[in-house]
Amino acid sequence: MARLPRLTLPQHPHHVIQRGNNRQVVFTDAEDFEKFLALLAEHSVKNQVQVHAYVAMPNHFHLLVTPASEEGLPKMMQSVGRAYAQYFNKRHQRTGTLWEGRYRATVLEAQTYLLPCMAFIDSNPVRSGMVAQAADYPWSSAAHWLGLRHDRILSPHAAYWALGNTPFAREAAYASMLQEGQSQQVERLLADAALSGWALGSPEFVQGLQQQTPRRIIKSKPGRPRKTPVEN
Repeated sequence: MARLPRLTLPQHPHHVIQRGNNRQVVFTDAEDFEKFLALLAEHSVKNQVQVHAYVAMPNHFHLLVTPASEEGLPKMMQSVGRAYAQYFNKRHQRTGTLWEGRYRATVLEAQTYLLPCMAFIDSNPVRSGMVAQAADYPWSSAAHWLGLRHDRILSPHAAYWALGNTPFAREAAYASMLQEGQSQQVERLLADAALSGWALGSPEFVQGLQQQTPRRIIKSKPGRPRKTPVEN
């Protein structure tokens, strides 16, 4: 069966995952992380893609973004991925593929899943046992949304503004979200949707999206089994 094209719809938030080939390390030190984030800052602006959250882990990264056009996200990912691979191979004196195929992405219903997805992304280093608190990890958006630093890459989504009437209120509310964490069910939904490419939201949201694209956006009813990857 031919694989479906990625689902990219303008003005909707997208959860993006990209991993190193064979889950190999793609960020070895601060210089690598800083180069990747500089490229993300440059090409997100160039392609009119708002970045709401990110985390760069040693062998993969997550993004939460809203593209202004259908072409914006694919062009940004192609530019960042290609430029970073060239930089990484040259710096580390290696050749060959850096990334594990094409990036994975899904469209999210903002009202229900945008804030949980932000918290899911920013909490990745905590779940992995790398830090005790999300704000302690320097290569994610957590510290920005908690008011501990300013990050030029990031743009607030309306769902974040709705957390409170003042910066302090919003930061405190988001801190509570990070502290409480997401249920395993929500975490699994977020990861599976991004890895499989199916839209994530209410039936009404999905129905509205389906009217905007000929591409099937949810999994078919049970029948012939379909293999989907699992995020560890």
